[in-house]
Amino acid sequence: MISNQILQNTIEGLKGIARVEFCVMDVDGKEVAATSANMNINAGTVSEFAKSPADSQEIQGCQYFKIFDEQQLEYVLAAAGVGEDVYMVGKMAAFQIQNLLVAYKERFDKDNFIKNLLLDNLLLIDIYSRAKKLHIQTDVKRVVMIVETDNNKENNALEAVRTYYGNNSKDFITAVDENSVIVVKELPETDSSKEIEKAAASMENFLLKEGMTDIHISYGTVVKEIKEVSRSYKEAKMALDVGKIFFDDRNIIAYSELGIGRLIYQLPIPLCKMFIKEIFGGKSPDDFDEETLATINKFFENSLNVSETSRQLFIHRNTLVYRLDKLQKSTGLDLRVFEDAITFRIALMVVKYMNYMESFEY
Repeated sequence: MISNQILQNTIEGLKGIARVEFCVMDVDGKEVAATSANMNINAGTVSEFAKSPADSQEIQGCQYFKIFDEQQLEYVLAAAGVGEDVYMVGKMAAFQIQNLLVAYKERFDKDNFIKNLLLDNLLLIDIYSRAKKLHIQTDVKRVVMIVETDNNKENNALEAVRTYYGNNSKDFITAVDENSVIVVKELPETDSSKEIEKAAASMENFLLKEGMTDIHISYGTVVKEIKEVSRSYKEAKMALDVGKIFFDDRNIIAYSELGIGRLIYQLPIPLCKMFIKEIFGGKSPDDFDEETLATINKFFENSLNVSETSRQLFIHRNTLVYRLDKLQKSTGLDLRVFEDAITFRIALMVVKYMNYMESFEY
């Protein structure tokens, strides 16, 4: 259903061009939008006109017109004044509103189709038949992007993203919950992952200028068939969650960049606890002091290079070796050995994942 605000803006614009006052009413004569409070429209008169077979009629100094939505009477439009000029202007206004009804109905149908497509609520045969009916191409490149901000619950983000993309009929902007905005973006054949990231960064900058805060954008892999759009959506959703755990310093994250993080994210918590207990016994990486954790992280950043790590930490090489030896004694893992380093690295990620998941239980 078209909003009353859209109708108000439409008749205000028409009044500015034609200098004729308009009033839009429902079939019971209740005012929906008006350019003047002094038209003195009688609800009973409107109701009687709605029941009559005439599509237009001159009544008490106004021209009345019926506006249909698929042969169902939806609105009655009154144009103040009489004569051929007012009749012509009123007829044009009624035609404009009727076209808006069709356009917004199609937009609603497309939005409903995209939501069901994302949520896997459609059979394969229904996907292609409905896409054909709605004039949506089925064999073009698309990627699903998810946008999350602190402003989502007020619907500010949804409207802001729609404003950013404008009236581009090839892209679909919708929401399946109050927490995020979903963009199903059509891509040119030449677009690569770098172009997608640039598009995400450009959208982030726009949202920041619009006053949005705490913005996170994720996107799935590119798909070439409309039936695969739901897969890209699921990937983007996972990327959004995993990104918050393992890439909390980044606002934009792609599913293809998650690496081992997406495997850890799918592990059950009891299995994670068992793994940590086997590696560290009764301890946890959370028990290490800040100096030790900083040393470990820097050592991993430098691909287990002792010399480069000690240089960046501004400590003597022997000091770093001492710290690594001390860590080996307490955990049984020597980070200078690749296999032990991998085990330790995974353990750190598992603990981070556990802490994140447990934070939602309180």
